[in-house]
Amino acid sequence: MSKTLQAIKFDSGDRTLEILDQLKLPHISEYVSIKDTKDGFDAIRSMTVRGAPAIAIVAALSLAVELNKKFVVEPTSANAEEVATYVKEKLAYLVESRPTAVNLSRAAKDLTLLVDENKNNGSGKDLAELVIKAAEAMLEADVADNKAIGKNGAEWAIKQLLLPSDSSDSKFSALTICNTGSLATAGYGTALGIIRSLYSSGRLDHTYACETRPYNQGSRLTAYELVYDQIPATLITDNMATALLSQRERGPRGESHAPVRLIVVGADRVARNGDTANKIGTHQLAVLAKHFNKQGDAVRFVVAAPTTSIDLNTATGADIVIEERPQHELVQVRGPEVIGGQVSSDSEHRTVHVAAPGIDVWNPAFDVTPHALIDAIVTERGVAEKNAAGDFDLDVLF
Repeated sequence: MSKTLQAIKFDSGDRTLEILDQLKLPHISEYVSIKDTKDGFDAIRSMTVRGAPAIAIVAALSLAVELNKKFVVEPTSANAEEVATYVKEKLAYLVESRPTAVNLSRAAKDLTLLVDENKNNGSGKDLAELVIKAAEAMLEADVADNKAIGKNGAEWAIKQLLLPSDSSDSKFSALTICNTGSLATAGYGTALGIIRSLYSSGRLDHTYACETRPYNQGSRLTAYELVYDQIPATLITDNMATALLSQRERGPRGESHAPVRLIVVGADRVARNGDTANKIGTHQLAVLAKHFNKQGDAVRFVVAAPTTSIDLNTATGADIVIEERPQHELVQVRGPEVIGGQVSSDSEHRTVHVAAPGIDVWNPAFDVTPHALIDAIVTERGVAEKNAAGDFDLDVLF
């Protein structure tokens, strides 16, 4: 398998940050420089970078870049108390960029606690260095966590879906929504990390990716990663999932693909009881999994999330604030021209309007899947399953 994409590039020597511009994918692969927290905020808010783990890391690293320039490289008379105040103000600002994803607020809380605990232990420059190193550590830890999620999820799925009597070359297919790979994390991915691990194990026959309207993270980003990694995959629209799962013996065009038996998704926030907020359209996939889950032909619905996405302070999904995105995202699309049936690599990207002018639009970014519809929550620390009463005990992961 090819080396996976690197969507976040941080030079720990020069302390510079570049991110792959996801608004231009898949047609243009271009990195943009993040020079301060304003750049970080704008990149997160505009979805130049997206995915709960990635936005937390980009936020923290944008702060690190700014702190390095303001308090480390340039001479400053600021003491540790002043640096602590500065850091907390910038963190509060960054959290407002995407409020639903818990990873961002958790990273802000962790860095706030760090400065509060150390503001009396050295100079302003010392405290700035401490925050910078903590942000760098978040980047490194996320890659390791993702690979552990991939391993844990693949092992669980194989155990659940393949019997000891099955041959060594028995396989199944998987379905996913949105983008949960290298473009949504520091590298490798969560749900897509499980898909990568399953494919490496030889147990995954085919991956189906929902295009993920209205922002098309599936068609633009997940498809981009699957092609890059040369994992056999097919793109479908979100409302084709039922038809796909109805094809139990073959692929959608009659080809001999193994049936879809795993639906694996990411998470922007997991409540204490296991209710999970994720990209809009996730809940309906969980309902489909439950409908098609038949004895002897099981379909499992799995949430892949680092423990940083689990919010034990939020009791249920009813307490999760759902971000509503701008109306234009639903009625406008952007891309290169198609000339003679082929995508033109030379044409300027254009935005076109695809709906009746004046129509009202509702555009929530996420929905909440009830824990009753989730079979497992895969984390870097292990796999959480429901007890006999049908409840998750996520506290054991901490």
